[in-house]
Amino acid sequence: MQTPVFFMPSITIFTMASDLELMNGGSVFFQQQLDLRGEPNQHVSLHVQIMFRIVMTRIQDKWKSYRHRFVPWIALNLRKNERTIRQVTERSKDRLASDEVVLETLLHLFRALLRNDVAHQEEVLRLLPASTQTRYLSPETTEGPDIGEPKGEHGPIETMFLTVGFCIERKPSSLPFAGTGVFVTRGFVPKGATVAMYPGTIYQAYEPILFQSIWNPFVFRCIDHVLIDGNDKGISKIVYRSCSGRDRLGPFRLSDITWLTANTENPLAVGQYVNNCSNERAANVCYQEYDVPEAFPLELRQYLPNVNYRHDTQRPLRCVVLVALRDIRPGEELFSNYFTIVH
Repeated sequence: MQTPVFFMPSITIFTMASDLELMNGGSVFFQQQLDLRGEPNQHVSLHVQIMFRIVMTRIQDKWKSYRHRFVPWIALNLRKNERTIRQVTERSKDRLASDEVVLETLLHLFRALLRNDVAHQEEVLRLLPASTQTRYLSPETTEGPDIGEPKGEHGPIETMFLTVGFCIERKPSSLPFAGTGVFVTRGFVPKGATVAMYPGTIYQAYEPILFQSIWNPFVFRCIDHVLIDGNDKGISKIVYRSCSGRDRLGPFRLSDITWLTANTENPLAVGQYVNNCSNERAANVCYQEYDVPEAFPLELRQYLPNVNYRHDTQRPLRCVVLVALRDIRPGEELFSNYFTIVH
Protein backbone atom coordinates (compact mmCIF):
# COMPACT_ATOMS: atom_id res chain seq x y z
CA MET A 1 0.00 0.00 0.00
CA GLN A 2 1.29 3.47 -0.82
CA THR A 3 1.83 5.78 2.11
CA PRO A 4 -1.11 8.20 1.95
CA VAL A 5 -0.50 11.88 2.48
CA PHE A 6 -2.94 14.61 3.34
CA PHE A 7 -2.71 17.23 0.57
CA MET A 8 -1.66 20.59 1.90
CA PRO A 9 0.33 22.92 -0.40
CA SER A 10 3.88 23.65 0.72
CA ILE A 11 3.38 22.92 4.39
CA THR A 12 4.10 20.18 6.95
CA ILE A 13 1.23 19.38 9.28
CA PHE A 14 1.47 17.51 12.60
CA THR A 15 -1.90 15.89 13.19
CA MET A 16 -3.63 14.13 16.08
CA ALA A 17 -7.24 13.30 16.94
CA SER A 18 -7.85 16.95 17.78
CA ASP A 19 -5.62 18.32 15.03
CA LEU A 20 -8.00 21.08 13.93
CA GLU A 21 -8.23 22.46 17.44
CA LEU A 22 -4.45 22.27 17.81
CA MET A 23 -3.95 24.14 14.59
CA ASN A 24 -6.41 26.84 15.59
CA GLY A 25 -4.69 27.11 18.97
CA GLY A 26 -1.29 27.34 17.34
CA SER A 27 -2.54 30.11 15.09
CA VAL A 28 -3.68 32.12 18.10
CA PHE A 29 -0.32 31.60 19.78
CA PHE A 30 1.66 32.76 16.78
CA GLN A 31 -0.74 35.66 16.29
CA GLN A 32 -0.01 36.77 19.86
CA GLN A 33 3.69 36.55 19.21
CA LEU A 34 3.35 38.66 16.09
CA ASP A 35 1.41 41.31 17.98
CA LEU A 36 4.52 41.85 20.08
CA ARG A 37 6.37 43.34 17.15
CA GLY A 38 6.57 46.65 18.93
CA GLU A 39 8.74 45.15 21.71
CA PRO A 40 12.44 46.03 21.59
CA ASN A 41 13.53 42.41 21.05
CA GLN A 42 11.17 41.79 18.13
CA HIS A 43 13.23 41.42 14.93
CA VAL A 44 10.62 40.02 12.56
CA SER A 45 9.98 42.39 9.69
CA LEU A 46 6.50 43.67 8.99
CA HIS A 47 6.58 41.96 5.59
CA VAL A 48 7.30 38.57 7.14
CA GLN A 49 4.54 39.10 9.68
CA ILE A 50 1.97 39.88 7.00
CA MET A 51 3.04 36.89 4.89
CA PHE A 52 2.86 34.62 7.92
CA ARG A 53 -0.69 35.74 8.70
CA ILE A 54 -1.76 35.16 5.11
CA VAL A 55 -0.23 31.68 5.08
CA MET A 56 -1.86 30.74 8.41
CA THR A 57 -5.24 31.95 7.19
CA ARG A 58 -4.96 29.93 3.99
CA ILE A 59 -3.88 26.85 5.93
CA GLN A 60 -6.87 27.11 8.25
CA ASP A 61 -9.30 27.57 5.35
CA LYS A 62 -7.83 24.64 3.45
CA TRP A 63 -7.67 22.42 6.54
CA LYS A 64 -11.37 22.89 7.25
CA SER A 65 -12.14 21.41 3.83
CA TYR A 66 -10.42 18.13 4.62
CA ARG A 67 -13.05 16.57 6.80
CA HIS A 68 -12.02 12.97 6.41
CA ARG A 69 -9.86 10.30 4.82
CA PHE A 70 -6.27 9.49 5.68
CA VAL A 71 -4.42 11.35 8.40
CA PRO A 72 -0.77 10.30 8.69
CA TRP A 73 1.14 11.51 11.71
CA ILE A 74 3.25 13.77 9.51
CA ALA A 75 1.58 14.82 6.27
CA LEU A 76 3.57 16.53 3.56
CA ASN A 77 2.67 17.16 -0.05
CA LEU A 78 4.27 19.88 -2.13
CA ARG A 79 2.36 19.21 -5.34
CA LYS A 80 -1.27 19.79 -6.19
CA ASN A 81 -2.71 17.14 -8.47
CA GLU A 82 -6.36 17.83 -9.19
CA ARG A 83 -6.81 14.55 -11.06
CA THR A 84 -6.32 12.51 -7.90
CA ILE A 85 -8.56 14.61 -5.65
CA ARG A 86 -12.19 13.59 -5.17
CA GLN A 87 -14.54 16.54 -4.74
CA VAL A 88 -17.86 15.99 -2.92
CA THR A 89 -20.24 18.94 -2.95
CA GLU A 90 -22.35 17.82 0.02
CA ARG A 91 -21.95 15.33 2.84
CA SER A 92 -25.07 13.44 1.76
CA LYS A 93 -23.58 12.92 -1.70
CA ASP A 94 -20.61 11.04 -0.24
CA ARG A 95 -22.76 7.89 -0.16
CA LEU A 96 -23.15 5.77 -3.28
CA ALA A 97 -25.01 2.89 -1.63
CA SER A 98 -27.74 3.13 0.99
CA ASP A 99 -27.22 1.68 4.46
CA GLU A 100 -29.88 -0.90 3.64
CA VAL A 101 -27.92 -2.14 0.62
CA VAL A 102 -24.67 -2.31 2.60
CA LEU A 103 -26.40 -4.19 5.42
CA GLU A 104 -27.94 -6.66 2.99
CA THR A 105 -24.54 -7.45 1.49
CA LEU A 106 -22.87 -7.94 4.85
CA LEU A 107 -25.63 -10.18 6.19
CA HIS A 108 -25.70 -12.17 2.96
CA LEU A 109 -21.96 -12.87 3.05
CA PHE A 110 -21.58 -13.34 6.81
CA ARG A 111 -24.40 -15.89 6.96
CA ALA A 112 -22.76 -17.83 4.16
CA LEU A 113 -19.41 -17.71 5.96
CA LEU A 114 -20.95 -19.05 9.17
CA ARG A 115 -22.89 -21.73 7.28
CA ASN A 116 -19.67 -22.98 5.73
CA ASP A 117 -17.92 -23.05 9.10
CA VAL A 118 -20.52 -24.85 11.24
CA ALA A 119 -17.92 -27.39 12.36
CA HIS A 120 -16.28 -24.64 14.43
CA GLN A 121 -19.51 -22.89 15.43
CA GLU A 122 -21.14 -25.57 17.61
CA GLU A 123 -20.83 -23.65 20.88
CA VAL A 124 -22.21 -20.49 19.31
CA LEU A 125 -25.10 -22.21 17.53
CA ARG A 126 -26.08 -24.11 20.67
CA LEU A 127 -27.00 -20.83 22.39
CA LEU A 128 -29.10 -19.49 19.52
CA PRO A 129 -32.87 -19.95 19.16
CA ALA A 130 -33.97 -23.07 17.33
CA SER A 131 -35.25 -21.06 14.38
CA THR A 132 -31.85 -19.39 14.00
CA GLN A 133 -30.01 -22.70 14.29
CA THR A 134 -32.13 -24.06 11.47
CA ARG A 135 -31.00 -21.21 9.24
CA TYR A 136 -27.43 -22.45 9.45
CA LEU A 137 -27.78 -26.19 10.03
CA SER A 138 -30.47 -27.17 7.52
CA PRO A 139 -29.04 -28.02 4.06
CA GLU A 140 -32.27 -26.77 2.51
CA THR A 141 -31.86 -23.29 3.98
CA THR A 142 -29.97 -21.00 1.65
CA GLU A 143 -29.77 -17.25 1.11
CA GLY A 144 -29.42 -17.55 -2.65
CA PRO A 145 -29.17 -20.09 -5.46
CA ASP A 146 -25.37 -20.12 -5.56
CA ILE A 147 -24.52 -20.52 -1.88
CA GLY A 148 -22.86 -23.81 -0.99
CA GLU A 149 -24.44 -26.13 1.55
CA PRO A 150 -23.14 -25.92 5.13
CA LYS A 151 -20.60 -28.72 4.90
CA GLY A 152 -17.48 -26.65 5.41
CA GLU A 153 -16.43 -27.37 1.84
CA HIS A 154 -15.77 -23.75 0.85
CA GLY A 155 -13.11 -21.41 2.16
CA PRO A 156 -13.88 -17.73 2.82
CA ILE A 157 -12.78 -16.51 -0.62
CA GLU A 158 -14.70 -19.21 -2.46
CA THR A 159 -17.74 -18.51 -0.28
CA MET A 160 -17.52 -14.85 -1.19
CA PHE A 161 -17.46 -15.69 -4.88
CA LEU A 162 -20.48 -17.99 -4.57
CA THR A 163 -22.39 -15.45 -2.49
CA VAL A 164 -21.81 -12.03 -4.07
CA GLY A 165 -20.47 -13.07 -7.48
CA PHE A 166 -16.88 -11.87 -7.11
CA CYS A 167 -13.90 -12.16 -4.81
CA ILE A 168 -10.93 -9.96 -3.93
CA GLU A 169 -7.44 -10.85 -2.75
CA ARG A 170 -4.22 -9.18 -1.69
CA LYS A 171 -1.42 -9.36 -4.25
CA PRO A 172 1.64 -7.29 -5.21
CA SER A 173 0.38 -4.00 -6.60
CA SER A 174 0.62 -3.17 -10.28
CA LEU A 175 2.02 0.24 -9.28
CA PRO A 176 5.80 0.56 -8.89
CA PHE A 177 6.96 0.68 -5.27
CA ALA A 178 3.38 0.49 -3.99
CA GLY A 179 3.81 -2.79 -2.12
CA THR A 180 0.62 -4.76 -1.56
CA GLY A 181 -2.58 -4.05 -3.48
CA VAL A 182 -6.08 -5.52 -3.70
CA PHE A 183 -7.37 -7.16 -6.89
CA VAL A 184 -10.67 -8.54 -8.13
CA THR A 185 -9.49 -12.07 -8.87
CA ARG A 186 -12.76 -13.65 -10.00
CA GLY A 187 -16.24 -12.53 -11.01
CA PHE A 188 -17.70 -9.16 -11.88
CA VAL A 189 -18.24 -6.21 -9.51
CA PRO A 190 -21.24 -4.05 -10.48
CA LYS A 191 -21.29 -0.32 -9.81
CA GLY A 192 -22.51 0.45 -6.31
CA ALA A 193 -21.53 -2.93 -4.86
CA THR A 194 -19.80 -3.21 -1.49
CA VAL A 195 -16.33 -4.42 -2.47
CA ALA A 196 -14.32 -4.36 0.76
CA MET A 197 -14.21 -3.16 4.37
CA TYR A 198 -11.64 -1.02 6.16
CA PRO A 199 -10.68 -2.88 9.36
CA GLY A 200 -9.23 -1.46 12.54
CA THR A 201 -9.72 0.07 15.97
CA ILE A 202 -12.30 2.86 16.21
CA TYR A 203 -11.30 6.04 18.05
CA GLN A 204 -13.77 8.78 18.87
CA ALA A 205 -12.52 12.34 18.40
CA TYR A 206 -11.73 12.74 22.12
CA GLU A 207 -9.84 9.45 22.53
CA PRO A 208 -6.01 9.21 22.53
CA ILE A 209 -4.29 7.94 19.42
CA LEU A 210 -0.96 9.76 19.72
CA PHE A 211 1.47 6.83 19.96
CA GLN A 212 -0.54 4.61 17.61
CA SER A 213 -0.48 7.29 14.93
CA ILE A 214 3.27 7.93 14.81
CA TRP A 215 4.56 6.94 11.35
CA ASN A 216 1.27 5.14 10.79
CA PRO A 217 -0.11 5.56 7.23
CA PHE A 218 -3.28 3.56 8.00
CA VAL A 219 -5.20 6.06 10.15
CA PHE A 220 -8.48 6.81 8.40
CA ARG A 221 -10.55 9.91 9.16
CA CYS A 222 -14.34 9.85 8.98
CA ILE A 223 -16.42 12.93 8.27
CA ASP A 224 -17.28 13.37 11.96
CA HIS A 225 -13.61 13.05 13.01
CA VAL A 226 -13.93 9.43 14.13
CA LEU A 227 -10.61 7.70 13.34
CA ILE A 228 -9.97 4.11 12.30
CA ASP A 229 -6.50 2.66 12.81
CA GLY A 230 -6.15 -0.02 10.14
CA ASN A 231 -2.53 -0.92 10.83
CA ASP A 232 -2.04 -4.66 11.32
CA LYS A 233 1.41 -4.34 12.89
CA GLY A 234 3.11 -2.95 15.99
CA ILE A 235 1.22 -1.19 18.76
CA SER A 236 -1.90 -0.90 16.58
CA LYS A 237 -2.10 -4.70 16.35
CA ILE A 238 -1.64 -5.08 20.10
CA VAL A 239 -4.37 -2.52 20.85
CA TYR A 240 -6.85 -4.16 18.48
CA ARG A 241 -6.26 -7.65 19.89
CA SER A 242 -6.68 -6.35 23.43
CA CYS A 243 -9.94 -4.53 22.66
CA SER A 244 -11.32 -7.48 20.72
CA GLY A 245 -10.58 -9.92 23.54
CA ARG A 246 -12.12 -7.53 26.07
CA ASP A 247 -15.44 -7.41 24.22
CA ARG A 248 -16.17 -11.13 24.01
CA LEU A 249 -19.62 -12.17 25.21
CA GLY A 250 -19.17 -15.75 26.39
CA PRO A 251 -18.53 -17.86 23.27
CA PHE A 252 -19.60 -14.99 21.02
CA ARG A 253 -16.80 -12.99 19.43
CA LEU A 254 -18.02 -9.48 18.72
CA SER A 255 -15.26 -8.67 16.24
CA ASP A 256 -12.90 -10.36 13.81
CA ILE A 257 -9.19 -10.57 14.63
CA THR A 258 -8.20 -12.76 11.69
CA TRP A 259 -7.63 -9.73 9.45
CA LEU A 260 -4.43 -9.27 11.46
CA THR A 261 -3.18 -12.53 9.93
CA ALA A 262 -2.66 -13.84 6.41
CA ASN A 263 -5.81 -15.99 6.66
CA THR A 264 -8.75 -13.71 7.32
CA GLU A 265 -12.16 -15.25 7.90
CA ASN A 266 -13.87 -12.22 6.40
CA PRO A 267 -12.50 -11.81 2.85
CA LEU A 268 -13.84 -8.24 2.69
CA ALA A 269 -11.46 -7.07 5.44
CA VAL A 270 -8.55 -6.04 3.20
CA GLY A 271 -9.58 -2.45 2.45
CA GLN A 272 -6.54 -0.95 4.18
CA TYR A 273 -4.37 -2.30 1.36
CA VAL A 274 -6.25 -0.55 -1.44
CA ASN A 275 -3.81 1.85 -3.11
CA ASN A 276 -4.36 5.47 -4.00
CA CYS A 277 -5.31 6.37 -7.56
CA SER A 278 -2.94 8.19 -9.90
CA ASN A 279 -3.06 10.05 -13.20
CA GLU A 280 -2.76 6.74 -15.00
CA ARG A 281 -5.00 4.69 -12.68
CA ALA A 282 -8.31 6.37 -11.88
CA ALA A 283 -10.19 5.46 -8.71
CA ASN A 284 -12.73 2.65 -9.13
CA VAL A 285 -13.87 2.49 -5.48
CA CYS A 286 -14.62 5.07 -2.80
CA TYR A 287 -14.94 5.01 0.97
CA GLN A 288 -18.33 5.14 2.65
CA GLU A 289 -19.02 5.27 6.37
CA TYR A 290 -21.53 2.85 7.86
CA ASP A 291 -22.82 2.47 11.43
CA VAL A 292 -23.68 -1.08 12.43
CA PRO A 293 -27.28 -1.23 13.74
CA GLU A 294 -27.95 -2.57 17.23
CA ALA A 295 -30.11 -5.32 15.73
CA PHE A 296 -27.16 -6.78 13.81
CA PRO A 297 -27.23 -10.56 14.53
CA LEU A 298 -25.05 -11.48 17.50
CA GLU A 299 -23.67 -14.62 15.85
CA LEU A 300 -22.50 -12.63 12.81
CA ARG A 301 -20.59 -9.93 14.69
CA GLN A 302 -17.57 -12.23 14.73
CA TYR A 303 -16.95 -11.16 11.11
CA LEU A 304 -16.98 -7.40 11.76
CA PRO A 305 -13.34 -6.27 11.44
CA ASN A 306 -13.74 -3.26 13.73
CA VAL A 307 -13.76 -2.71 17.49
CA ASN A 308 -14.22 0.37 19.67
CA TYR A 309 -11.17 1.57 21.58
CA ARG A 310 -13.32 2.05 24.68
CA HIS A 311 -15.82 -0.56 25.74
CA ASP A 312 -18.31 2.02 27.06
CA THR A 313 -18.64 3.96 23.80
CA GLN A 314 -22.29 4.94 23.44
CA ARG A 315 -22.27 5.35 19.65
CA PRO A 316 -22.96 2.53 17.16
CA LEU A 317 -19.93 0.64 15.90
CA ARG A 318 -18.45 2.55 12.99
CA CYS A 319 -17.43 0.64 9.89
CA VAL A 320 -16.10 1.90 6.56
CA VAL A 321 -16.87 0.04 3.35
CA LEU A 322 -15.44 0.52 -0.11
CA VAL A 323 -18.09 0.90 -2.80
CA ALA A 324 -17.55 0.42 -6.53
CA LEU A 325 -17.63 3.69 -8.52
CA ARG A 326 -18.09 1.73 -11.76
CA ASP A 327 -18.26 -1.83 -13.01
CA ILE A 328 -15.00 -3.64 -12.16
CA ARG A 329 -13.83 -6.69 -14.11
CA PRO A 330 -11.63 -9.60 -12.98
CA GLY A 331 -7.94 -8.85 -12.94
CA GLU A 332 -8.39 -5.16 -12.11
CA GLU A 333 -6.69 -3.66 -9.08
CA LEU A 334 -8.78 -1.55 -6.73
CA PHE A 335 -7.85 2.14 -6.45
CA SER A 336 -9.39 4.69 -4.11
CA ASN A 337 -9.08 8.42 -3.45
CA TYR A 338 -6.93 9.13 -0.42
CA PHE A 339 -7.66 12.82 -0.87
CA THR A 340 -11.36 13.62 -0.59
CA ILE A 341 -12.72 17.12 -0.07
CA VAL A 342 -16.24 17.48 1.35
CA HIS A 343 -17.54 21.02 0.82
